[in-house]
Amino acid sequence: MKATRTLLTLLALTSSATAATYTVKPGDTLYSIAKSTGVDAAKLMQLNKLGSSTIQVGQKLSTGGAASPAPAAARPQAAPAQAGRSSVTIRAAATRFLGARYVLGATGGGALDCSGYTLNVFRQLGINLPRTAAAQWRAGSAVSRRDLRAGDLVFFNTMGRTASHVGIYMGDGMMANANSYYGKTMIEPLFGNPYWASRYDGARRVLN
Repeated sequence: MKATRTLLTLLALTSSATAATYTVKPGDTLYSIAKSTGVDAAKLMQLNKLGSSTIQVGQKLSTGGAASPAPAAARPQAAPAQAGRSSVTIRAAATRFLGARYVLGATGGGALDCSGYTLNVFRQLGINLPRTAAAQWRAGSAVSRRDLRAGDLVFFNTMGRTASHVGIYMGDGMMANANSYYGKTMIEPLFGNPYWASRYDGARRVLN
């Protein structure tokens, strides 16, 4: 009898670990849940068949029964893993708003300007950016061109002043932005485009 009870207890614990879930609370984002559970944002999206990074309060997310993460000191690869999560999450959020019409001063309703686009993308990740490109230039920390990574804000002088345009670096030399010339939000080359390359001001990191 004692052996039977022990076996049932072990089975219950195994089942609980396999079916581990996380209930979304107010203020949670997919990025913050990935940090607290130790499960990559990309893995969370895959496990829960999410088409975007948008989640709802009360929603139950499967975490795949992953074991509790080890303390940071015991995981020397924590920083690269974090960068990987950031890359996947920012791409998912940025893609959500691609194709929206460019309208100066717009922040939603199917239309966005450059800083309205970055504001909406980062809001999906629980990060509130200032409204204008010039104000976003003062957010986060400066990043050198050689250290750019997906999710960094990239700024340009397009009107004779610093940071009159902003986009999001997507990795591999590409950026996402609301382009007034083409009249829509899109992904395009950054330094491979002479127009952007000659007007590049610098970058800021707001996603750690």
